[in-house]
Order: sequence, then C-alpha cells, then structure tokens
Amino acid sequence: MLIALFPGDGIGPEIVAQAKRVLDALAIPGIRYEEGLVGGAAYKAVGHPLPPETLELAKRADAILFGAVGDPDCDSLERHLRPEQAILGLRKELGLFSNLRPAKVFPELADASALKQEVASAIDLLIVRETNGDVYFGEKGMRRTPEGLREGYDIMSYNEEQVRRIAHQGFQAARARRGKLCSVDKANVLETSQLWRDVVIEVSADYPDVALSHMYVDNAAMQLVRNPGQFDVIVTGNLFGDILSDQASMCVGSIGMLASATLNDSNQGLYEPIHGSAPDIAGQGKANPLATVLSAGMMLRYSLNLPEQADRIEAAVAKALADGARSFDLGGTMNTVEMGDAVLAALN
Repeated sequence: MLIALFPGDGIGPEIVAQAKRVLDALAIPGIRYEEGLVGGAAYKAVGHPLPPETLELAKRADAILFGAVGDPDCDSLERHLRPEQAILGLRKELGLFSNLRPAKVFPELADASALKQEVASAIDLLIVRETNGDVYFGEKGMRRTPEGLREGYDIMSYNEEQVRRIAHQGFQAARARRGKLCSVDKANVLETSQLWRDVVIEVSADYPDVALSHMYVDNAAMQLVRNPGQFDVIVTGNLFGDILSDQASMCVGSIGMLASATLNDSNQGLYEPIHGSAPDIAGQGKANPLATVLSAGMMLRYSLNLPEQADRIEAAVAKALADGARSFDLGGTMNTVEMGDAVLAALN
C-alpha cells in the first residue's frame, strides 16, 4: 500500500510529520511512503504548483496525505501558478469529487466552542461536499463592461450527473449514520441550485429509509450556530460546502480539529486538515496537528480498509484530549511535537 505524502506549504510539513509518527507507531505491514512537492514549495523548486512527477505519484498511490498549500510570496503570480492550483488540479485529475468533513465535539472541548456548551455538545454531523464542479471549476476571467469598467466573472454550473453522484454519496452516508440528509442549496435564486434540488429529490426515491430535507444556504449558516444538533448529514455544492465546513470548525472549538477525506469512484482519496497553511505561525511549533492525525485515521478507514487502526487513532486523540493535551488554538501551551507525543502516549 503506497501513501503519497504531500506536506506543502506553511505548517504543512510540521503537521504531516506528526501524522506520520502516529501511522508509524501502528506498525501496519505493507505500508510504504513516497513524498512529493506541491503548492508554493513546488513552484519555488520547479516552477509549477503541481509538477508532473507529483501528479504521477498521486495517480500511483492508494491514498494521499496532504498538509496545506498557500504562500503569500506567490499571491502575485498568475492564477494557474498559484499554490492553491495544486489541490484543484489533484481533484480534477484524480476525479476526487466527494469531500467528507465530519464535525463532532469532543466532550473535553465543549468549552472551547464559540457556542454555548449545551449547544456545542450536540454537534455530530457530516458535511458531504461536491468538489469537482461549481464556481471553482467553471469558466472564469476578467473583462471590461461596455462602460469600460473592470468586471470579474466566475460561472457556477453543475450537470445532473455531477449532482446525482454526490447525492448518492450523501444518502449512503446518512443511511450509515442516523438516517437524516439535509440538502443545502439556494434554489430560490440560482438555476444551478434548482437543478441540484430537482436531482436530489429524484435520487431520494432510491433511499426511502432516509429522511430528506432542504435548506437554503443562508438559513443553514444560521442554523449551524442556532441549533447544530438538528443536522446529521449535509450534502451541498463546492462553494457552499467550503464555507459551511469552515463555520462548523469553529462550532466544535477550533479549525485545527477538523479532518477531511476527498474520494473518487474507486475510493482512492486525498486526506487533509481543512485549515490552511497558516504562514503566520509556520516554523514556530504552534500548529495543532490533530486534524491531520484524524485525517490519517480517515485514510485508513476509507481508502486502505483498516477500520480497527482508524478506531485506534480516533481513540488516542480522544484520550490525549481527556488527559489534558492542549495546543495553542485550544487554549493550551503544548507545541506541535508535544501534541504528537500526547497522541502517541495515548496510542501506546
């Protein structure tokens, strides 16, 4: 089993290193690693955020453990050369269309949430986000209006097959959890969302055991802070899912706690924390590695079919927190390596 390690930029190398320590401690037979350059690090080294060698490694790998991309030094580059194009390119080239972002409050962190403890404690949801379409992949550009004004445009679009396959992912996830699926759109003003809603309703006929509801994205954002316990699985598009999952991270205490998996049809996946490269704290040992460690657990569960080892990682993170391990973002003083040490101690 080949795992591609793509640490990337900023805090990426620091947090991926801790996740690899945890994986190594499991001593899983047959796992091997190869490392590749992505993002700003790749651009600075070879002139492109997703070099051919990195893409070739990604295609060969059974799974990818990804750190983060983003480098202020690259902000003035042409868009196709910016670090973020690495993740978009991998999603496109590997057909990674289904992004799973769980959000659940560890009991020990209920007081770290921006919400009241009794509200935060009820959070146990999964956001299923489509990641191969929407404005991120639509036609885009800059132009002049007839009046001579500069105008930027990004076209939001989905075809029915794209919606249908992510809808199946959402229904299947809900069926494996508590049997409730909320489809989030903006069908009252967007034709793209109207198609989304129509197709999700069509797919629902295959899942009579799952209760389907619909919610406009602005209301969903409000409900995530008002009554997040009502949600089981949320299925939504690329843009809305990006925003709502970041919001959910603060509801559970810190963006440093949320893991994610992005899968294709063959369950090959890219696993990454949902936070960015955090260049302001890179190299200072302040990054929380737990989201990356939990992403490694998701990798074992979804792509490598090792659920027992995934359970061990999740239990070790929970025990480390229960024993008082706290990084800076959680109000503590433990550095990145010390948080990794705490998970390893709990694992053993």
